[in-house]
Amino acid sequence: MELKENLKELVFNKGLLKQEVYQATKETFDLFRTTTREIISQFQKANEQQENKIRFEFTDRGDFEFEVKFAGDVLIFMMHTNVFEFSRNHEVMKSPYIRENPNRSYCGVIHIYNFLADSFLYQRENDLGYMIGRVFVNNEKHYFIEGKRELGMLYNNFNTSIINPETVQGIVESAIEYTTNFDLLTPPYDEVKLVSVGEMRSNFDKKSLVTGKRLGFRFQADTE
Repeated sequence: MELKENLKELVFNKGLLKQEVYQATKETFDLFRTTTREIISQFQKANEQQENKIRFEFTDRGDFEFEVKFAGDVLIFMMHTNVFEFSRNHEVMKSPYIRENPNRSYCGVIHIYNFLADSFLYQRENDLGYMIGRVFVNNEKHYFIEGKRELGMLYNNFNTSIINPETVQGIVESAIEYTTNFDLLTPPYDEVKLVSVGEMRSNFDKKSLVTGKRLGFRFQADTE
């Protein structure tokens, strides 16, 4: 029995393409890691000159995740280990860059999440975080970002945008800027006016009440 030639070609070509995409994404994620570590280090140095200190921390959580804490917030960067393709209806599929070579539509993904630092400190398991952006990277290290405000508007030219240290620094700084401006708002009164006896007895136990920056509200950037 012999394999069909076109089947062998399909499997090997697709497999090699996905390996290339994975490697490009992993190299990009490692660049995010080193760049973010350096940015936090600079914040820490500047913090030494301040009378009232602010907490700045970088924590490496393995090959595919790291986090930073600053001023009551946490940013978590996570790389997905799989490779994805966009749906036919996605805007990026209409670009000349993709039409010229459809293989360019295969991307790895890096997610950026924002949580409250207190959610982890006090183990409030029901608290909510928000994905403020996700970075798509193809085998040529072209990238674009789907995200909120600064992230989504500044980094969306897949045709010409190529990952390098300067662009990664800009993305991380934009994520920190957005997070800093993304304030915790009080939820609408009707959302929180009822409290059960169990919740009160547990003194608003960490697992009973949910806290999130836009709990009960529309995500502010969704309207912009």
